[in-house]
Amino acid sequence: MLPSDDESLAFSAAPLPRRADAPRLSHARGVLLKRIEILDQHGERRGLDIPAERPLTVFLDKRELVTLMTLGASPELLVLGYLLNQDLIRGAGEVESIDVDWAVEAAAIRTHAGVDDLDAKTARRVVTTGCGQGTVFGDTMTQIGAIRLPTAETARIGQATLLRILELMRSRDSVHRQAGSVHGCALFHGTEMLVFVEDVGRHNAIDTIAGWMAVHGIGGGDKVFYTTGRLTSEMVMKSAHMGVPIIVSRNGVTAMGHALAEQLGMTLFGRAANRHFLCYSGADRFDAEPLPHEASRALASD
Repeated sequence: MLPSDDESLAFSAAPLPRRADAPRLSHARGVLLKRIEILDQHGERRGLDIPAERPLTVFLDKRELVTLMTLGASPELLVLGYLLNQDLIRGAGEVESIDVDWAVEAAAIRTHAGVDDLDAKTARRVVTTGCGQGTVFGDTMTQIGAIRLPTAETARIGQATLLRILELMRSRDSVHRQAGSVHGCALFHGTEMLVFVEDVGRHNAIDTIAGWMAVHGIGGGDKVFYTTGRLTSEMVMKSAHMGVPIIVSRNGVTAMGHALAEQLGMTLFGRAANRHFLCYSGADRFDAEPLPHEASRALASD
């Protein structure tokens, strides 16, 4: 079971050992919620919690790289995952340390040997559709041809597993349940939730999961990624970059996200809530099973 106390509403993870070469990380979790006074439809004033969004400017070897708008549940893993998913680094072992200081709203990353061709890699930026406004460096999408995901024979999901994942996500205590206005993402191994993250943007949440995977040396080939956000090309690409071939979303899929998944051989489930879902692509990885009431109805009609 993952912890569910107030401090771990927006980030919780299974206690796994770190890689020997994992970077040193500060532990600068931000305050998740801010209390404000609102006026409701009845003309009554009352207190309400809202997510505490804040800027985090990332400095890579003392060079300003980008400013991320984040809830700040696990900023060091967010920054590490961002570098990995932007293909600015290839592994956690390239980073010596990540220090976050909320007093100056900055994250300082120190690498062991610098980043090759940083100017070329960051020359072109694409503003994405991500909530909180995501940014993808233009070179990222050119890496598609190098991605190799597990085959449908080795990476699969059954209907019972899928429905259990949806049940776990529906019942989870979260910032969204308490205050709304955030997206949640999770990584599953079967029906075991390994890590859960909430942030103001779904791209931040998936980057944080990528950072956690890198620190603990977790591969994605036998995992399932869940998100509350829509499946855009950015989300599909990042999941593929993490090696995760199966994505489940409470929301829908864009045409570009679908085309990218088809090209990469990924399985996308969308509109997934309660016991309902749509398989948009990669049905060859899905072991469909009749739901109990459907099976009963079929037997009764024979």
